[in-house]
Amino acid sequence: MARKAEAVQQPTSVATSDNARYLEAGFTILEMVCVIAIIAILASLALPRLPHATSRVRLESYAFETAALLKADRTAAIRRHHQIATVVDAKARSVRSGATGRSIQLPDDITLDALLAAYCDGYPANSRIAFFPTGMSCGGAITLRRPGNGYEIRVNWLTGGIEIVPLRRA
Repeated sequence: MARKAEAVQQPTSVATSDNARYLEAGFTILEMVCVIAIIAILASLALPRLPHATSRVRLESYAFETAALLKADRTAAIRRHHQIATVVDAKARSVRSGATGRSIQLPDDITLDALLAAYCDGYPANSRIAFFPTGMSCGGAITLRRPGNGYEIRVNWLTGGIEIVPLRRA
């Protein structure tokens, strides 16, 4: 008698148990997108709390801006034929033009030091650099400094000339 053949179940997937482990290794694109989104949210919360330090380029920009303000006051004194004074307030970290009233306010991480004359034209200088109609001035030096970098703006008393000198790192 003939025996009936047993029914053999055909596999529905070509993956065997060894291949199944290989195919399931790694991350899906959805998992990667979720992780990146979480990192982006955490970064957006943390970055505004980090202190913003003044860069070397920005410090150099403040030095050039201060020198330009001093040169404008000197030019105004020569052109108007009367004395004009630039006020330097080291405690408040500001420099204010006597000709235009324009002021430069430095950020908290920049130190402003000023070496100014005690008397100018026979009167107390009171934290000022005075420019005379002849082009001369009381002279002085303004130092802008942050950790690792600095610039000195020098005002020559005889010529009234202004120069910016980078400071060497200590």
